[in-house]
Amino acid sequence: MFSSTWNFLKRHKRKFIFAGAFVGGVYFLGKYAQKKIQEIQEREASEYIAQARRQFHFESNQRTCNMTVLSMLPTLREAILHHLNSESLTALLKSKPANKLEIWEDLKIISFTRSVVAVYSTCMLVVLLRVQLNIIGGYLYLDNSVSKSGMMPLAPPDVQQQYLSSIQHLLGDGLSEMITVVKKAVQNTLGGVSLKQSLSLQELEQHLNQIRVQVEEGDRGSTHRPLSWYMMPDEENTLAAQACGLTENDVTTIKLLNETRDMLESPDFGTVLNICLNRGFNRFLDNMAEFFRPPPRAQGDSTLSTTPDSLSHVSLPVAKIIPIVNGQIHSICSEIPSHFVQDLLMIDQVKEFAANVYETFSTSHGLQK
Repeated sequence: MFSSTWNFLKRHKRKFIFAGAFVGGVYFLGKYAQKKIQEIQEREASEYIAQARRQFHFESNQRTCNMTVLSMLPTLREAILHHLNSESLTALLKSKPANKLEIWEDLKIISFTRSVVAVYSTCMLVVLLRVQLNIIGGYLYLDNSVSKSGMMPLAPPDVQQQYLSSIQHLLGDGLSEMITVVKKAVQNTLGGVSLKQSLSLQELEQHLNQIRVQVEEGDRGSTHRPLSWYMMPDEENTLAAQACGLTENDVTTIKLLNETRDMLESPDFGTVLNICLNRGFNRFLDNMAEFFRPPPRAQGDSTLSTTPDSLSHVSLPVAKIIPIVNGQIHSICSEIPSHFVQDLLMIDQVKEFAANVYETFSTSHGLQK
């Protein structure tokens, strides 16, 4: 029996060798494939967790952006009111002065100037903080990711504080310069409009558009600055202007400021800011439209027509429009979430732009570009 079995094995030796090699190969190949599949799964799981962590950090950062905007609006409002104090003129009018007409003319220019400045500066505050906090947020994400490796942080606390303090330019010198430019545009557009002249909502919109053109595109014979200038100081006015003694943190802050300046001067940023400005001025006109409602259609009929056609037939004297315009700053620069601010914070293009900024600065590849 054993002899016949041995003879059988000898006759089919090659087949058994090939079969054994095949089975062994399949086994090891299966083991190898299983290991590779496990590595792929672990890598995908790690990437998914990293992406989820980055998404959570980004969303948290956007909430911080919103809260920061709201917290800074009172400071912005007080700065505008300080520069454009119409209340003192209103108090003078109550005393029935001899130069009453002159004071009314000044009040007209100041009232329109401060509302227009409020729209511009609020829109700028929204988009500038979106850029700054997402740049610093990207750095912080990378710092958190490599903190265990013992590497020096990309954005230590001192750098963060120094960098974010640059927002004071918009609340200081930038705001003062903007007020000068807007006031000149308002004077050019509305200086010759009589206090007794009636304006419809459509005519008011046309005047606002003329003011915007002069502010954003400049007028003949004047030096025109891009809107980004009001948000960040010129490069030579930054820490780089110091003769010597720059610390490592100063150098990092300068790098952040330069990256921010490049972002503000990009076409994408210009597009997003323009969308915000369009939305802001439209919301301002919507607020004004509440005062251009036509009277009731018939006696006892309290229903008011609010169609665009009906509003176009309603006109108000400039003297009555002035106090309405004058009070709009309290709606525009309101720390209590108003329709004006909510509209700006919810613009899709602003969210997409913020996501692109964060994506760029939360990847080491993006920082090396």
